[in-house]
Amino acid sequence: MDPQRETPKKNNTEHLIADRWEGIGVCGILTFLSFLLVLITFPISNWTCIKVIREYERAVVFRLGHTLSKKAKGPGLILILPCTDTFIKVDIRTVTCNIPPQEILTKDVVTTQVDGVVYYRIHSAVSAIANVTDVHVATFLLAQTTLRNILGAQSLAQLPAGREEIAYSIQAILDSAMEQWGIKVAQVEIRDVRIPVAMQRAMAAELEPA
Repeated sequence: MDPQRETPKKNNTEHLIADRWEGIGVCGILTFLSFLLVLITFPISNWTCIKVIREYERAVVFRLGHTLSKKAKGPGLILILPCTDTFIKVDIRTVTCNIPPQEILTKDVVTTQVDGVVYYRIHSAVSAIANVTDVHVATFLLAQTTLRNILGAQSLAQLPAGREEIAYSIQAILDSAMEQWGIKVAQVEIRDVRIPVAMQRAMAAELEPA
């Protein structure tokens, strides 16, 4: 092998190892100083370092800007070091997302209004904080878009009769798309399908005997 090719690879490896050890060293020193500060100010430090996480909450802890663990902390008592640690509480209870009436153009070119509701919960607090800016706003907008896309591919006659199947399709799409955000969709319901008055009269006229 050519020794000139081996030299750059060796230098790159040495630099990576040195940088890694330097980063670990700085983090380790700062963490040690934080522990030392807690011990010096004990028991006063208990008021600022010990946090209570409720049963329906989880805490995502950041140490020097990095997530401390892939799994959120809680419920119960957690220790937050001064200066180095910050944390964000995440509510893991089921959330009700009401989708306001959406104007939808069906496959057979009829304009109708449909509203619905999505029930979901956060199953991974770390993903919900680290992977998306506002998980609830993102869920609401994605639910609106998915509802319009799915219903726009249906005919007017299919909407009232196929509510459950359409809801299952929407739930599967949302569940798959929001997995990376740490979201689990529990249920999707289509509440109301509003047909235009003119169309209702036309349909009623067709049903009347000649």
